[in-house]
Amino acid sequence: MKDSKYIEELANKIKKYQKSYYENEAEITDAEFDALWDELKSLEPNHPILKEVGSDVDFSQNQEDTKDGFPKAKHLIPMGSQEKAANPEQFLDWAKKHKYPEYLVEYKLDGASLELQYENGIFTKAVTRGNGEIGDDITPNALKMQGIVKQLDNSYTGGVRGEVIMTRTVHKTHFSDKANCRNAANGLMKRKDGSGSEHLTVICYDVFFTNTDFTDSSSILKSPFTTEKEKILWLKKTGFNTVELEICKNPQEVIDYRAKVMELRPSLNYDIDGLVIKNNQIDTEDAFKNRPDKQIAFKFSLEEAISTVKKVIWNENGATYTPIAEFDTVELAGTKVSRASLANPNTIKDLGLFIGSKVVVTKRGEIIPKIEYVLKEEVFKEEETLFAAAQNQHLIPVDIPTMCGTCGSTLQNDGTRLFCPNPKCSKRALHQIEKWVSVLDIRDFGTTLIKNLFDSKDIHSIYDIYQLSEETLTKHFLNEESIEKDKVSLGAKKVLQAIEKSKNVSLAKFIAGFDIEGIGETMVEKLIEAGFSTLDSLLNATETDFANVYMFAEITAKNLFNGLKDNQEEMQKLVNEKIIFIESSEVENPKLAGLSFCFTGELYTMKRAEAEKKVKALGGTTKSSVVKGLSYLVTNDTSSGSAKNVKAQSLGIPVINEEEFLKML
Repeated sequence: MKDSKYIEELANKIKKYQKSYYENEAEITDAEFDALWDELKSLEPNHPILKEVGSDVDFSQNQEDTKDGFPKAKHLIPMGSQEKAANPEQFLDWAKKHKYPEYLVEYKLDGASLELQYENGIFTKAVTRGNGEIGDDITPNALKMQGIVKQLDNSYTGGVRGEVIMTRTVHKTHFSDKANCRNAANGLMKRKDGSGSEHLTVICYDVFFTNTDFTDSSSILKSPFTTEKEKILWLKKTGFNTVELEICKNPQEVIDYRAKVMELRPSLNYDIDGLVIKNNQIDTEDAFKNRPDKQIAFKFSLEEAISTVKKVIWNENGATYTPIAEFDTVELAGTKVSRASLANPNTIKDLGLFIGSKVVVTKRGEIIPKIEYVLKEEVFKEEETLFAAAQNQHLIPVDIPTMCGTCGSTLQNDGTRLFCPNPKCSKRALHQIEKWVSVLDIRDFGTTLIKNLFDSKDIHSIYDIYQLSEETLTKHFLNEESIEKDKVSLGAKKVLQAIEKSKNVSLAKFIAGFDIEGIGETMVEKLIEAGFSTLDSLLNATETDFANVYMFAEITAKNLFNGLKDNQEEMQKLVNEKIIFIESSEVENPKLAGLSFCFTGELYTMKRAEAEKKVKALGGTTKSSVVKGLSYLVTNDTSSGSAKNVKAQSLGIPVINEEEFLKML
């Protein structure tokens, strides 16, 4: 739990960035701002800053106050902010509490909010968001903008809500020096001389009248609309530019529509950063709230994109065949991505994925891209009609291999795994050796040397590595002429020294080095924490014993149990012949117990692997990425704008340098 000082620091950051967003140019991206907002909301749900809207400028109630260049004016209805959903899961959580007969879905424009005020049908004021209740009266500037209707057909008094935007065409032609359309539009609309406002456009999404009431037959005038959809149609008919809208019958239709808009988004001539979802029935009472409850902004993410699957390749990793989807290149969080793992055959089936499917690809803060789902119209659940449905949609079923390309054995498809069941398959043996060398970090023992030794039958198992002699290794470093001249291979000596250093190893590395499906160091550490702290205790355990350990399910437990049995003879041979010495799992000085560290960038005094080893020796744990719950990010460039630094700051994770880390040791 963060202390009150940290919470206030977080709130002050939000206030600062919110002010720059509404008044000048945003200092951070929307995604980074949302991360700060979400963290404060999780730590202090009732914090006052979460109830505030817009700028923190002290807007005077005196409408003639022009100390910053514009008179002030009050909104007819408070211009509140919306609840936000960053992904489908968050939206579905909101939808469970808001079950409507139909959902009105509009584009969420990425511009600057504006209220157009009318009195007896005549346009009188244009008021910026300000603090949600009082804003700047920029009427002279607004009159130059495109999309302003000066006279309504009927004598209505009330307001029209819209967004001031700059089209991408205008931005490219006239204001390419500005970071984006929104920043450029914000700057122009607040110019005191009004110059440049003619380049701006107002697009409207809401309207309300203070002298009408469609529920009261005695009202002065009858409202021309009775639903949110009719509002948009009336605005369009009256001459306003309006947002695109869609009526969805249920939350899943909203999610599917969002995916389609994400694909369409790059072709639009203006920026949108999500969708606004609300009940199609008008709820004036909710609209008057500072933060309306019955509508939500379903945001797009920098870590989401739509693409089309071009093919599926099968990556052979030891005995396992893993499907990899290749799709049209998309940009996710600043990186270009064209591949994502499909994990196993079951994933392909569950997704209903074909060659040619349109898919939603995400990162969600992770390093590895993932296909979340196939767009709705291409998911076919009746297995017997899969092929026919695919043909009708011009889609091609994914071809799943049936034979091992190395030994010719029939592959076994368990759904969760496609693999070669032949224990004598040479591919399995080679991959296990490579894994062992990698996990134990045996220096100068590269994959080319391993392959050459394997092909020449000098090694065929992990045990064989420790039987290598300088003479055998020299043959792979020097040619026959050099050997005949009694030349000594420094490369061979280095490899032998590295092999010797690898003989003392932790239990976690020892087990992980045997390349058992799904069992890495982290998983073995979970076993050690559960009491399986010796090799014998692991070899004598049952599948059920493993299944009861945290993070182990039935399949992982089975893989571990079978993997240990398959490799038991070699494991015991290495230990009994005193070739490998397994270090005790007991931590003598657990001063870092309960703390986790992630290292990024270059360390000066040691290699990253050494730093991680020191952490574990003192009872701490290490992470490969910045995640919630991480104790420290260690880097010698603490002021860097790298993704890890930014994420650590947004999550409130302390960023320390190497010197501070060493003091902790």
